[in-house]
Amino acid sequence: TGQVGKEPYICVWDSYTVQTVSVLKDVHTHGIACLAFDLDGQRLVSVGLDSKNTVCVWDWRKGKLLSMAPGHTDRIFDISWDLYQPNKLVSCGVKHIKFWSLCGNSLTPKRGVFGKTGDLQTILCLACARDEVTYSGALNGDIYVWKGINLVRTIQGAHAAGIFSMNACEEGFATGGRDGCVRLWDLNFKPITVIDLRETDQGYKGLSVRSVCWRGDHILVGTQDSEIFEIVVHERNKPFLIMQGHCEGELWALAVHPTKPLAMTGSDDRSVRIWSLIDHALIARCNMEEPIRCAAVSTDGIHLALGMKDGSFTVLRVRDMTEVVHIKDRKEAIHELKYSPDGNFLAVGSNDSSVDIYGVVQRYKKVGECVGSLSFITHMDWSSDSKYIQTNDGNGKRLFYRMPNGKEVTNKEELKGIQWASWTCVSGVEVNGIWPKYSDINDINSVDANFIGQVMVTADDYGIVKLFRYPCLRKGAKFKKYLGHSAHVTNVRWSHDHQWVVSIGGADHSVFQWKFVPDRKLKDSLHIAPQESLVDSNSDESDSDQSDVPELDSEIEQETQITYRRQVYKEDLPQLKERERAPGNSIRLHFVHGYRGYDCRSNLFYTQTGEIVYHVAAVGVVYNRQQNTQRFYLGHDDDILCLAIHPLKDYVATGQVGRDSSIHIWDTETIKPLSVLKGYHQYGVCAVDFSADGKRLASVGIDDNHTIVLWDWKKGEKLSAVRGSKDKIFVVKINPYMPEKLITVGIKHLKFWRRAGGGLIGRKGCIGAMGRADTMMCAVYGWTEEMAFSGTSTGDVCIWRDVFLIKTVKAHDGPVFSMHALEKGFVTGGKDGVVALWDDTFERCLKTYAIKRAALAPGSKGLLLEDNPSIRAISLGHGHILVGTKNGEILEVDKSGPVTLLVQGHMEGEVWGLATHPHLPICATVSDDKTLRIWDLSPSHCMLAVRKLKKGGRCCCFSPDGKALAVGLNDGSFLIVNADTLEDLVSFQHRKDVISEIRFSPGAGKYLAVASCDNFVDIYNVMSSKRVGICKGASSYITHLDWDVRGKLLQVNTGAKEQLFFEAPRGKKQTIPTLEVEKIGWASWTSVLGSCCEGIWPIIGEVTDVTASCLTSDSKVLATGDDFGFVKLFRYPAKGKFGKFKRYVAHSTHVTNVRWTYDDSLLVTVGGADTSLMLWTYEMEGHRDSRQCDSEESDLDSEEDGGYDSDVTRENEINYTIKALSTNIRPMFGIKPHLQQKEPTLDERQGVVRPPVSRALPQPEKLQTNNVGKKKRPIEDLILELVFGYRGKDCRNNVHYLNDGADVIYHTASIGILYNVATGSQSFYQEHNDDILCLTVNQHPKFTNIVATGQVGDSADMSATAPSIHVWDAMNKQTLSVLRCYHSKGVCSVSFSATGKLLLSVGLDPEHTITIWKWQEGAKIASRAGHNQRIFVAEFRPDSDTQFVSVGVKHVRFWTLAGRALLSKKGLLSSIEDARMQTMLSVAFGANNLTFTGTISGDVCVWKDHVLIRIVAKAHNGPVFTMYTTLRDGLIVTGGKERPSKEGGAVKLWDQELKRCRAFRLETGQITDCVRSVCRGKGKILVGTRNAEIIEVGEKNAACNILINGHMDGPIWGLATHPSRDFFLSAAEDGTVRLWDIAEKKMLNKVSLGHAARTVCYSPEGDMVAIGMKNGEFIILLVTSLKIWGKKRDRRSAIQDIRFSPDSRYLAVGSSENAVDFYDLTLGPTLNRVSYCKDIPSFVIQMDFSADSCYLQVSTGSYKRQVYEVPSGKQLVDQAVIDKITWATWTSVLGDEVIGIWSRHAEKADVNCACVSHSGINLVTGDDFGMVKLFDFPCPEKFAKHKRFLGHSAHLTNIRFTSGDRYVVSAGGDDCRYVSAVLI
Repeated sequence: TGQVGKEPYICVWDSYTVQTVSVLKDVHTHGIACLAFDLDGQRLVSVGLDSKNTVCVWDWRKGKLLSMAPGHTDRIFDISWDLYQPNKLVSCGVKHIKFWSLCGNSLTPKRGVFGKTGDLQTILCLACARDEVTYSGALNGDIYVWKGINLVRTIQGAHAAGIFSMNACEEGFATGGRDGCVRLWDLNFKPITVIDLRETDQGYKGLSVRSVCWRGDHILVGTQDSEIFEIVVHERNKPFLIMQGHCEGELWALAVHPTKPLAMTGSDDRSVRIWSLIDHALIARCNMEEPIRCAAVSTDGIHLALGMKDGSFTVLRVRDMTEVVHIKDRKEAIHELKYSPDGNFLAVGSNDSSVDIYGVVQRYKKVGECVGSLSFITHMDWSSDSKYIQTNDGNGKRLFYRMPNGKEVTNKEELKGIQWASWTCVSGVEVNGIWPKYSDINDINSVDANFIGQVMVTADDYGIVKLFRYPCLRKGAKFKKYLGHSAHVTNVRWSHDHQWVVSIGGADHSVFQWKFVPDRKLKDSLHIAPQESLVDSNSDESDSDQSDVPELDSEIEQETQITYRRQVYKEDLPQLKERERAPGNSIRLHFVHGYRGYDCRSNLFYTQTGEIVYHVAAVGVVYNRQQNTQRFYLGHDDDILCLAIHPLKDYVATGQVGRDSSIHIWDTETIKPLSVLKGYHQYGVCAVDFSADGKRLASVGIDDNHTIVLWDWKKGEKLSAVRGSKDKIFVVKINPYMPEKLITVGIKHLKFWRRAGGGLIGRKGCIGAMGRADTMMCAVYGWTEEMAFSGTSTGDVCIWRDVFLIKTVKAHDGPVFSMHALEKGFVTGGKDGVVALWDDTFERCLKTYAIKRAALAPGSKGLLLEDNPSIRAISLGHGHILVGTKNGEILEVDKSGPVTLLVQGHMEGEVWGLATHPHLPICATVSDDKTLRIWDLSPSHCMLAVRKLKKGGRCCCFSPDGKALAVGLNDGSFLIVNADTLEDLVSFQHRKDVISEIRFSPGAGKYLAVASCDNFVDIYNVMSSKRVGICKGASSYITHLDWDVRGKLLQVNTGAKEQLFFEAPRGKKQTIPTLEVEKIGWASWTSVLGSCCEGIWPIIGEVTDVTASCLTSDSKVLATGDDFGFVKLFRYPAKGKFGKFKRYVAHSTHVTNVRWTYDDSLLVTVGGADTSLMLWTYEMEGHRDSRQCDSEESDLDSEEDGGYDSDVTRENEINYTIKALSTNIRPMFGIKPHLQQKEPTLDERQGVVRPPVSRALPQPEKLQTNNVGKKKRPIEDLILELVFGYRGKDCRNNVHYLNDGADVIYHTASIGILYNVATGSQSFYQEHNDDILCLTVNQHPKFTNIVATGQVGDSADMSATAPSIHVWDAMNKQTLSVLRCYHSKGVCSVSFSATGKLLLSVGLDPEHTITIWKWQEGAKIASRAGHNQRIFVAEFRPDSDTQFVSVGVKHVRFWTLAGRALLSKKGLLSSIEDARMQTMLSVAFGANNLTFTGTISGDVCVWKDHVLIRIVAKAHNGPVFTMYTTLRDGLIVTGGKERPSKEGGAVKLWDQELKRCRAFRLETGQITDCVRSVCRGKGKILVGTRNAEIIEVGEKNAACNILINGHMDGPIWGLATHPSRDFFLSAAEDGTVRLWDIAEKKMLNKVSLGHAARTVCYSPEGDMVAIGMKNGEFIILLVTSLKIWGKKRDRRSAIQDIRFSPDSRYLAVGSSENAVDFYDLTLGPTLNRVSYCKDIPSFVIQMDFSADSCYLQVSTGSYKRQVYEVPSGKQLVDQAVIDKITWATWTSVLGDEVIGIWSRHAEKADVNCACVSHSGINLVTGDDFGMVKLFDFPCPEKFAKHKRFLGHSAHLTNIRFTSGDRYVVSAGGDDCRYVSAVLI
C-alpha cells in the first residue's frame, strides 16, 4: 500500500497477521500513485505523484531500490508487469502509454504509437497478455489493443464511458467503467458477458465502478461511493454488499444510541446511516434533501434529529426512518444539536452564532433562544438536571445558559455546582490538557468524556484520535495516540456502554470503531498489539521551551566538537602480497599506560574476579591490581569509545570508531570474543548497555541521527533500530525490569523508548513545570521499573517516574558525569572531583570523597596532576570505589578515604615526544597537555615524575649519560632539565615554530641538534650553551634526526620526504650516495626515508605517513609506527618496495613515536590522540613462550608448501563445468541435423503423387525386431535402479555410514546414493540439477540421517544455475532445505555443527567464501572471505557451534562464529623448529582444543588452540587426504596415498592423541592406494578411494570387502550389452574393461589392457568380445577364458566403434582416421583387413549392420550418415534402396528416422548417443547436458515429444538397451559411472 504525504512510505504487509513486513521510503515525494508486484511477487514497481511521476522498482523484502526512472511529464494512472515476459513493464496515463524494459538497474521506456488506428487519448488502465499483447482501457470507453508498442486494433464502445479498471485472471479479463457496468472478456478479448450494476437490487443511478477483480465465479467491485460488492456470476443481479461507507463531501454528523449499540452518521452526501456496533454492518440508510452536518438521538432512543447545511433540521423516527418534523429557522448550517437528559428539549446550535431550544413534547415548538456568542457554535453539553447548557464557539469562548429560556449565566458561584450530563466541549478547565502549549485553537474538532472510566477521547485535524485522562487540567498533558484516519477526524463519541469509541473522518468518509481497553484490563488483554507507528509520536516541542537552557559546560562543549571521522579507514587499506621475509622476532603488548576519560564515561568496572576492566586507544584492558599486570583484548582496530559490563561481571561489550563500526562482546577471563555486532552504526559507537538478563545489548552510534540499536547479542541479530536525536547522545540504559524499554540521555535530550517490532517508539521526558530541558550526562534506573535518575550538566540529579520528572536534587558543582546504582543507594561523580554516596531516594548525601593529592596512598603508581580532577566514571565493588578521571587516571578510593592511583596516562592532546634512557629501564614523554613525564618501565610500571610546562611539547631526548633531558616545546623554545628532578638546567628560544625533534650527539653528548618546523636544524654546544651551527636547505619542516656514531654527521628527514645530510657542528649540507649511507655507522636510526627503509612504506603512502621508526641495537629489526595505528616490525634493511612485516594493532589512530629501550628488551610506543604509552616485550625467534601472541602477521606464505602431489594439484586446479554451460564432448563440425535442408525424395523430384493406400508390397521394417509374434508394448518410463561408481577422484570425506553401519551414503554425478550393505540395493536422491561436490552427515541425534550435499554452479546470482546446498533426509529422500549460495562456481565443503542446527559451507569462488547457515530457516548467519587460495575442507569442532577449522593450500585457520561475525586466527607455527606452513588437506579433532591437520607431505600437525605444538612426521608416506574423528571414543582414522607394504597402509586407526596407530592394507591390487574418504562405524572402517571403490575394512581381522566399484578415470566411452543375459561391458580411459551383472548389482570381472579403451562389442552369440583402443589397436577376447583370441593395430588414432556382423562373419572397425575397416573372422585370428570404406567425410561416431549383414550405416563427425556395402566398402547412394534396408541395430544419432531427437537448445551441445529398443518402437538418447531422453521410434518430426531423466553430470557418452529391453544402461563421460534404469 502506498500513501500520500511529503515523505510517503510504501508499506508491504501481511494481510493475515497485519504486521508490516517491509517499509520502503526515502525515494518518492508527494505520494504514491500506483503499485504492482511482479509475477513471483519478489519485486514491486511504484509510481510517485511527484512532478516527474518517478517509477521505481524495489526488492521489497530487502527494502532495496533496484532501479528508478522519471515516468512521464503527466499523471500515470496504472502500471503493470508483463507477466509473460520477464523484466518488462507497461505504464499508462494522461495521453500516453509506455512500454518499459528493466535491464540491470536501468529502466528504458518506449512510447506506444497510436498511429491511424485510434485517437491519442488518456489511457486509464491496462493488462498484459501473451505474445507482447497489451489491452488498455481508454477515457472514451474503448479498449485499445497493443502488439509490441503499436496500437493494432480498438474495441469500440466496450463501455459507455471511461474504463477505470481492468483485471486479468486465468479465464480472461474483467473491466469496469464509469457507466456502472462490469464486463467479462475471454483470453482473446472476445466478450463473454455484461453485468450492469445499476440495474441490480442494490444499484442506483450514477453508480461508477472504480475497481474490479475477477477470480473464478466471483467478482469483486469497488465503486466511487465507498461500496464493495461481491457478485456471484450465476446470480449476477443479486450483488452482495460487503462494505459501504459515506461518499462525496465531508462527513461530520455522528450520534450514538443511548441504550443500544448503534451509531448514526450523516454526511454531505445527504444520506443518514445507522450502523450496528455488534455486527459492524449498515442497518438502515435514508437519503435526505440536504447535506447533513450533525445528529442527535433522543434520550429514549425513539427520535433522531439531523442538522442540515442549509440551516434546517429534521427529526426522524429511528424505527422506520419516517419524518416527524422538518423545521427551518436559520440560514446558516446547523453544526451541533443535542437532546436534554430528561428528553424534553432539543437544543440546536447553528453557524448563526445562536442556540435555539425546542420542546420535544410540543412537536418541536421553539421555546427559547441563547444569544451571547459572537461566532459559530461548535460544541454544546447539557447539565444532568437539564437546567443548563454550555457552549463553545469558533472564538474559543465557553458560555453557559439557563434552560429552557436561554438566559446567559455569568455568576461563578452558580456554575460551580453544575454536573454535566456529557462533555463534548473543547474549552474548559477540565479539558485544558488536550491543548498543546502553543497551538492554533481550532485544530481539535471533537471531544467526548467517559466519566466512569475517567478518560476522554479527542479528534483533531491531523487524523489522530487521542486518549487523555479526564479531567486533565494542565496544558500539554500526556496522551496515547491512535492513527488510522487520514486527515481531519471530524467527530468522536463513546458508545452508550463505554465499550467502544466511534470516530468519523471528514475527507476519508470513513467510520472507525475502536475498542476501549481500561487500565485494569490491560494486563489481561496483552493480545491486543499496541499500534505500531512509523512516526515519532510526540514530535519535538517548540523552541520557546528551550530558550532558558543554560550555557553548555566547557568540557561538554569540547566533547561535542570532537570528530571521530577518519580520512581513510583501515578497511580501505589494500591487501598486498609482499616479498622479503618478515623478521623472525616479534613483540607482544606488555603494559599500557593510559585510560580514556576525556570524552568517555562509565567505562571502568570491576570484573567478577576483582580485576579492573577499562579501555584506552584500541585496547580493552583487564588490569590485575595485586600483580600490577594487564591482559589485553586486541580485537578492535580503532578507538574504543564505550564499554559496558554484563550483569554477571564476566563479559564486556566495547564499541569502536569506524566506517562500519563494530561492537565486540568478549570474556574478561579468557579474553576471547563471544560476538561481534556490526552493520548498523556509521562512524562509531558511543554508548552501549547490557540488559539485566544479559541477553540484550543497546548501542548508540555517532552518526548524524545518533541511531539507537537493540541487539540480541549472542545471535548477533539487530532487533530494533531508530534515529535517536540530532544532538549527541551520551548514554543508553536498558530498563533492568523490562528489557523492552530503554532510556537515552544527551545534549538537551532525555527520551524513554519502548521496542515496537523492528523499531523503537520514543517519548520525551515530561518536565512539566518543574524545570527546563537540560543537557543530561548520565542516567540510571532505580528500584522499580518506573523510577529513573539522570544527572544534568548543571549538577542536578533529576528523578523520574515513568516519563515524568518528579523532583531534582543538587548534587555537584558542574556537570554530573557518572552515576551508579548500588544495593542501597547511589554514587555520583562530577566535574568538581567529588564522589558522593546517596541513600536510595537521593534524600541524603551520606558521604563525599574529594580526590586530592593529600589523600594519595603510598602504594600509588604515579602522581596526581591536580586536585579534584573531573570524574568521568565510577564503579563500586570489593569494598572500594573505582574512579576514572578526565586526566586519564584510574583511582581506587577506599571507603575510609585514602586514594590509590592505579593507572594513568597523558591528558587530552596528542603525545609525540618519547625518549628512552641510555642505560636504565626508564622513558620520558612529553605531550600537548603541557606535561613532561618520566615512566618506570621495570615491573613496577609507574610514573616516577611529572612536570608541568608552560607550553606543550613534541620531542625529548636523554643525554648519553642519562643525567640531562632535553625537551622541545611547541612555541619554538627548548629546555634541558635534570633527568631526576626535572628542574631547569638551561633554556633557549631561537625559533617561532614547533620544535619537532631534538637529539644529543653520541659519546660525550657534546652537541645538541634541535630541529624545528620552520625548516632549520640548530646545533648547540652543550658545554658552552651556545648555538654553533644552523643546517639550512630543507624545503619543509624537519621530522626526524639521527647522528652518526662519531657525532660528526646528521641525517635529517623532512615533511617533503627529503633525506638530507649535514656536517656538525657548522651545519654544512653534504651529498652522500645511497651506497655510502648504508656503510656509515649511525648512532641511532629513526629515519623513515632512504633505500634501507623503502620497504616500510605502505601502498597508500600519501595519505598515511610512517611517522616514526627505530632500529634495534643489533640493526636487525626496524620497528615503525604509522598513521593507521599500526606498529610494524621489518627486517632491516627493508629494501625493495612493500617489505614483509609483522603488524600489531593496539593504538587507535596515529602511532607518533616508537623507541627501543637501551637493551632492546622492550619497545615503547606512544599514540597521538589516544594519549597512551604502550610497552611491548621483544621476543626472540625460538625463545617465544608458547603463550599466544596475537600479531596480525602479514601473510607468511612459505614458498615451499610441503611438496607436490598430482592428486592435490589436480583437485586444486580442477574447473567444474556446469551443465547449463556445457559444450560438446566430441569435436563435431557442420550443420546440425535439425537445421539441414532435406533432400527431396525421388517421388517428389518427379512429381509423382502416391496414393495414400499403396498396392505395392509394404515397406520393410526399419529394424529387425526380436519379439516376433508378441504384442509390442511401448516403454512408458524409466526409473533409476542402479548406479555403479563413486566420485573419489576430486572429492573427499564423502562416504559415510548411516544407521549404525547398515547403510552407506555417498554421491556420484548429481545423485546422492544410499546403499544398503546387506542387500546391495540402492536408493537415490535426485533433486540436484548438477554435480555434487561434497557431502556430510548430521551427527546430532535429533537430526538422524540428515545429509547435506553441495553442488557446482554458475555465478552466485542466486539463479537456478547458481551453486546450492541441499539438506535432505537420507531415508525418505525428502528435501528439507535448499540453500542458494553466494559461492560462485560451487560448494566444495559442508559441515554440520555440534547441535546440528548450523551448516558451514565453503565456496570455490576466488575468495573461497565461508558461510554459516541456519539451514532449517534457510537463513545466512555469517559469511566471510576464507582465504585467497583453495580451501579443501572446513569442519566444525564436534563439540561446538561456534568453533571451526578450515584447511587448504598453505593454510590452516581457526575460526570463531561470534554473533554474526566470523573471526579467524591463522595457525601459528610458533616454537617448532623449521616448521613451514604446508598445504593442509584434512582435519580431525581431539579433546582440550586439540586439532589435527593432515598435510601434503604425509605429516600430521597437532595444534593446541591455534598454535602448533607437535608434528607427527610421516603419518603416511603420501598426502593425508582424509581424517575422521569418531565421536564415541575419540579415535581418529586417517587415509592417505601410500604404497601397500608390510607395516604401512593407506588407512590407519590412531588413538585420541595421534601417538599410536594401526595400519590397514586395502587389498585392491593397486600399486599405490589413494584413500579419499574414511568413516568409522561399529568395528568397521569405511574407505572411499580415488579409484572409485568403496571398501569396508574390519577392525579386528583387517578383512576388506569391496562394496562399490567404478571406473577411476573417465570418460567411459565403450558400452555393450550381452545378447541374451542382463550383463553389460564397459570400457574406459582408465585402461580397463569391466563386466557387470545388473541382477547381482556388482562387478563380475575386470581386465586391465594397459591402454585407454574406447569401444567394446559382443559377438551375436555372446562368446567373443571386441575392444577398440584409443591408440588404434583392437583386441578380441574369448568370454569364457578371457584369453586374447586376436589383436591388430592398423590405425594410429582412436577406434571409435567396433561391430560384429549379425552372421558373425565380419568385424567392422571405425576409427578417427575417417575410415571403417572390415575383417573376415572366418579366416582365423590373424585378422587381415579385407577392405575398407572410403570417402567418409569425418571421424566415425557409430556404426550399425543391416539384418542381412550386407550393409553398414556409419554416422560421422560432420553430422552426415552414410551407408556402405559389406564387405566391398562401396558407398550406397540410392535413397530408395537405403529406405528399404532393415537394420539389425540402430545406434545412430543421424538420419531422417531420428531427426526428432535433436533439441532446440543444441547450439553448443550435441546428442552423443542413441539406441533403439529391441522391440523397435522406442529410442533412448544421451546428450551433452547429461540428460537421458526417451522417444518413440521412428521420430521423423523435428523436436519430437519425449521424457527426460536427469542424474548424470555433464556429458553422456553411450547408452544401450539390455537384451530383453528390461534395462537401459547409460555411461557418463566426466562422472565415470553407468546407471542402469528399469523400464516400465
